Amino acid sequence: MSELKLYTGQIQVSSGIGVDVKDISLRLGEMVRESGIKTGTLHAFCLGSTGSLTCIEYEPGVVADLARAINELAPPGREYEHEKAWHDGNGHSHVQAAMMGPCLVIPIRNGKCALGTWQQAVIINHDVKPRTRTVEVTITGI
Repeated sequence: MSELKLYTGQIQVSSGIGVDVKDISLRLGEMVRESGIKTGTLHAFCLGSTGSLTCIEYEPGVVADLARAINELAPPGREYEHEKAWHDGNGHSHVQAAMMGPCLVIPIRNGKCALGTWQQAVIINHDVKPRTRTVEVTITGI
């Protein structure tokens, strides 16, 4: 019987003003290789309340479409209660990130992230200023 393994790490991603989408698939794949885990699960969590994770086809058209859709759902410039308390201009950033979610789970098969041919893992900065985002990664499996 194979022994269950646990691997943890983190990646840092520099981003511009939101909505800024960055592909992190290669970096996650490197972590899977480092872990030595052949079958299991990768769990990624974006630290910070104005960042999110998801999977998309990472090509300019889809990235632009996603950014437009996110801004239509929670547009900058709308009145947000957060602004009344903090006056920092990022009420929409918090709402956008909450709608997208901070977590991503990817199956690991044959020592690789089991993503579709046109599917990449991305981190999104929704904030009104550039950020260096931290993604906490936990990989479990055999």
